[in-house]
Amino acid sequence: MRVVVCIKQVPDTTEVKINPETNTLMREGVQSIVNPFDEFAIEEGIRIKEKFGGETIVITMGPPQADEALKTALAMGCDKAYLVSDRAFAGSDTLATAYTLASAIKKIEETDGPVDVVLCGKQAIDGDTGQVGPGIAVRLNIPPLTYVSKIREIDPEKKTIIVERLMERGKEVVKCSLPVLITVVKDINSPRYPSLFEIKKAAKKPMIKLGLADLGIPENKTGLKGSPTWVNKIFSPELKSVNGEIFQGEPEECAVKLVDRLINLGKGVSL
Repeated sequence: MRVVVCIKQVPDTTEVKINPETNTLMREGVQSIVNPFDEFAIEEGIRIKEKFGGETIVITMGPPQADEALKTALAMGCDKAYLVSDRAFAGSDTLATAYTLASAIKKIEETDGPVDVVLCGKQAIDGDTGQVGPGIAVRLNIPPLTYVSKIREIDPEKKTIIVERLMERGKEVVKCSLPVLITVVKDINSPRYPSLFEIKKAAKKPMIKLGLADLGIPENKTGLKGSPTWVNKIFSPELKSVNGEIFQGEPEECAVKLVDRLINLGKGVSL
């Protein structure tokens, strides 16, 4: 089994601040972390390797310092890392990112062999779109299974997989042919913490950089040139104080007052 895990390095949301003059994120001095949802994807990829053999490869797209996220994944147990990094990739939206990562996975298949499973977190905490995973699946022409909470069974010989997907009102059990792309939710597992020995061991594992020339893709398909959408500005919503109203009396009495108050507040409001 060959598993590729797509991860992203994101700013720690507890430390993010916005420049009031430029309306952009202030990244200076802000710690970067592995996207929390991607940690579950890393763990699941390692578990598949431990159960069925093969290798787990981790990949990320970002600036040179995104290699820190890859080092974390290698310390957790991934075998090899690919850093997809080039100035031409800067400013990529979800469409361009999915195209670039899919191209990188195709390159991995050329050098390492066929990929059976591609794993992603359900979304990144800095964008929250959840679009990149399914976008990669479209580019690779493989089925996407989103919001997966459990991998029930994998049959390497028959090339099939059975998973449970979280739905709004329950769960859905899906059987699908491999290869497949899976986006996972946090219910799927509990990510491991690497030991000091594993962290040191990770430094000896291969990390390969892939740029625009390595992927052999047109420059107008990635970065700002390949992005039909872009961020105009980022801002914090204005906090408004609202005066509350407390009703006094018996529960039945308060209920009548509340209904009357809501009716009065709703007058003149058209739906």
